[in-house]
Amino acid sequence: MTDRSLAVIVLAAGKGTRMRSALPKVLHKVAGRSMIGHVVAAAEALGADPVVVVVAPGMDSVAAAVKPHPVAVQTEQNGTADAVKAAREPLAGFAGDVLILYGDCPLIQADTLARMRQERQDEAVTVLGIRVRGVSPYGRLVLSADGTLERIVEALDATEAERRIDLCNSGVMLIDGARLFVLLDAIGNSNAKGEYYLTDIVAVARNAGLSCRVVEAPAQEALGVNSRAELSVAEVTMQTRLRRKAMENGATLIDPKSVWFAFDTALGSDVTVEPNVVFGPGVTVGDGVEIRAFCHIEKATIETGAIIGPYARLRPGASIGEGAHIGNFVEIKNARIDKGAKANHLSYIGDADVGAGANIGAGTITCNYDGFSKFRTKIGAGAFIGSDTTLVAPVSVGAGAFTGAGSTVTEDVPDDALAVARGRQAVKPGWAAEFRAKQRAAKDKG
Repeated sequence: MTDRSLAVIVLAAGKGTRMRSALPKVLHKVAGRSMIGHVVAAAEALGADPVVVVVAPGMDSVAAAVKPHPVAVQTEQNGTADAVKAAREPLAGFAGDVLILYGDCPLIQADTLARMRQERQDEAVTVLGIRVRGVSPYGRLVLSADGTLERIVEALDATEAERRIDLCNSGVMLIDGARLFVLLDAIGNSNAKGEYYLTDIVAVARNAGLSCRVVEAPAQEALGVNSRAELSVAEVTMQTRLRRKAMENGATLIDPKSVWFAFDTALGSDVTVEPNVVFGPGVTVGDGVEIRAFCHIEKATIETGAIIGPYARLRPGASIGEGAHIGNFVEIKNARIDKGAKANHLSYIGDADVGAGANIGAGTITCNYDGFSKFRTKIGAGAFIGSDTTLVAPVSVGAGAFTGAGSTVTEDVPDDALAVARGRQAVKPGWAAEFRAKQRAAKDKG
């Protein structure tokens, strides 16, 4: 049943003390995106409006990270139900579906949440359930004989029989917005902690004669992160998901476990990725590209048929044209390398435009920074940059031009010209033998 409007409340007020970090827990990253960024993205994929993020006082960095979505402040941490009540004002008058999510659960998927809505009928509360066998800290979902949800029992309060139930509470809930705050206001705090628990909403709804149900999902999607160790588990799980997606979409990963993706890495078909490659955020790779071992790539675009690496680094703003070659120990930053151009060895190309078919010799660097400002280097189509050339920007090398090996180029080079900028070689026959003899004699006297 998905014809109703949808709002999402993301609970993100937890202090995350077990992370031992000055950074709010929900801003720690998984696959290059903050945990809360993953959760908000899932909400956005569902078309939710509004998406309200509940934070604690002073969590300005979280508020900034979720813009333009509104935040609500839970002034005191009095439990999860109290946290949801903090969103009362931004949801005033909302009568659609309200989905409760958690900012430290980055593995939840939009498809699962969409199915949760689809399977909902007219229930007041729908809970996302997971199957967990053996001892676990999750609350148990107790079902009635007709299969509807009767209550949620916290693990510490469960009887021996209830602990054997393997259907557990993920924490994610879909609640009728017209009833949400009425039900929340009826939740008490008669428990050891004196807090208002969102899980009690099921019992409150059932006592009011309302129906509740469970929709099941894979347990990994409910993984909450409370420590660095759990963050690493979330990362590994996310990477497994991203690797599988890449291979299903037509990429070959020679050693999948050694390839690390960002949340938004986009690979074309027939891309080959060798071992030990790291993709940072913002990378788009065209069809038929070969990325050789030990490359690091972030905020870069690689077009069809290019070859990258091994041991290449593409930094933000790198744009590699069709069929271009970027070889071992070459670093590209904020530079366009046009179709068929090659930089195969030991070079730094920053803030530059390299024309089609140009060849960059080993040891070439663009001197793009004077300590205050960045300047651009332009290399024309078909130009040949000799090995160990230093290009002091701003400077242009024309189409078809050559630079002599070992040159320091400080002035523009016209099309089809040769620029040689180095000291003239002087050869002194016999000098080395004379020098060695002199040094030995001095040593013998000492």
